[in-house]
Amino acid sequence: MNSDRVATVVLMGAESTGKTTLAASLAKHYNTGWTPEYLRLFVDRKGSLPDEEDVYAIAEGHLDQVASLRSEAHKVLFIDTDLFTTCVYQRIYFSKCPPSVEHAAKRHQSGLYLFTQPDIPWVPDPGQRASPEERLRSHALLIAEAEIHALNIVPIRGNQDERLTVAIQSIDRYLAMD
Repeated sequence: MNSDRVATVVLMGAESTGKTTLAASLAKHYNTGWTPEYLRLFVDRKGSLPDEEDVYAIAEGHLDQVASLRSEAHKVLFIDTDLFTTCVYQRIYFSKCPPSVEHAAKRHQSGLYLFTQPDIPWVPDPGQRASPEERLRSHALLIAEAEIHALNIVPIRGNQDERLTVAIQSIDRYLAMD
């Protein structure tokens, strides 16, 4: 399929809300690809948390990863977080997000966001996750971000099977509109 005709679906949500697990399950169900969270890859490669100026490399790496995997996707590409999430976390840790990254988030906005809810147990991940309380704060800020940009969100909650069922139903409706 022409990569210009590949729809994107973003998994958005606070840390430890099942985005990666759901992205992998959806890619398997639709026989297509998915992008892992680029920030996680960046932190693993760097060996430490990002500095304020790393946001440019993170944004560029995310966009390059999506472009690369989009060309291999079939009909839909699942993206584990996008630049809107990068902007939220940049504001959490550094008080502001550069306007160029904010604009890139808007330019690369997806047509569908599966918004994972913090209704599953929090799992510690040293160097990547702060705390269950911080997860709730991040969740509230991500909701606000989605509302500001009028993102087309579908709340995803429940156990793994319930999450997958709601996600598939939502994606099928979204793809039928395309």
